[in-house]
Amino acid sequence: MTLRLTHLAAAAVTALVLAACGQNTEQAAPADAGVVNVYSARHYDADEALYERFTEETGIRVNVVEGNPDQLIARMQAEGQASPADVFVAADAGALWRAQNAGLFQPTTSDTINGRIPANLRAPNGEWFGFARRARIVAYDPARVRPEEIDTYEEIASPRFRGRLCVRSSDSVYNLSLVGALIEAWGPERARQWVEGVVANMARPPEGGDRDQIRAVAAGVCEIALTNSYYFIRMANGEAADQEVTGKLRLSFPSLNGQGAHVNVSGGGVTANAPNRDNAVRLLEFLSSPESQTLVSRMNNEFPASPDVPAPAPVDAYADFQANPMAVSTYGPRQAEAQSMMSAAGWR
Repeated sequence: MTLRLTHLAAAAVTALVLAACGQNTEQAAPADAGVVNVYSARHYDADEALYERFTEETGIRVNVVEGNPDQLIARMQAEGQASPADVFVAADAGALWRAQNAGLFQPTTSDTINGRIPANLRAPNGEWFGFARRARIVAYDPARVRPEEIDTYEEIASPRFRGRLCVRSSDSVYNLSLVGALIEAWGPERARQWVEGVVANMARPPEGGDRDQIRAVAAGVCEIALTNSYYFIRMANGEAADQEVTGKLRLSFPSLNGQGAHVNVSGGGVTANAPNRDNAVRLLEFLSSPESQTLVSRMNNEFPASPDVPAPAPVDAYADFQANPMAVSTYGPRQAEAQSMMSAAGWR
């Protein structure tokens, strides 16, 4: 049975601030041979199903505390060595790096994980690993855009799309990771020119999430939009209104340096002060299993991290793309530079 300690909206902020200040608030269970405590910045039914399956197979109860990445990182820092967190889970390599940079992970050596998850989808020293992939790609209006006009990331920032691009804000970790990858691939000067081109191409100031950008393309506000693949796939297989939106559009998987589309991961690692370390490793090994990757892919429209796990429906219809082999661990260290570059260019 999974115990979820979910803090939403203002209640989430209040509870986490109280924790940081040392006041009483709900806590995950302390060290116990029968539990593993997860601090999760993912809020998906797929994860709940995974934790329930893990409990069924092992008898280990999973306690979950949810929040956004920065809240949970601040909470673990405030808790220090007394933190009950065993595993930290997040939906972006950049967010995982923030926890790593704060010293909140411990290296984990697992032949099971290393044998399943490619080296470019995990931290070099085993601090964290990805168990699902998503691509940051382009939704476009095929009535106004030809596929060959949007098959590289350079083209997103070209004069061809002046005033025709929709994109979310610069503080989105998805955009920070993408720009971080471009800095890594191209160097800062060329990446800066790309960022300036994106700002010049915006059809409107950034607003909303990725699904809002997709809907804006269908409504004629813009011709192209940056989005994570799973948002589009989820809409394409969701409510009738969303299916109508995506039915008007197509997806392009642009190539970076001719090596394929930019990909990111959802993943997790064992926390630095994990009181139930062995159980934490068991959970992470379970999340790396073909069964778990298939379930997450099917329920949350992400792609499996392992190349040996076939993509299930409905994501199989979108899975035949070339993924860029860049190490996802390179995105986070570039975040500060990416944010500064985007802010200077006027990307709000």
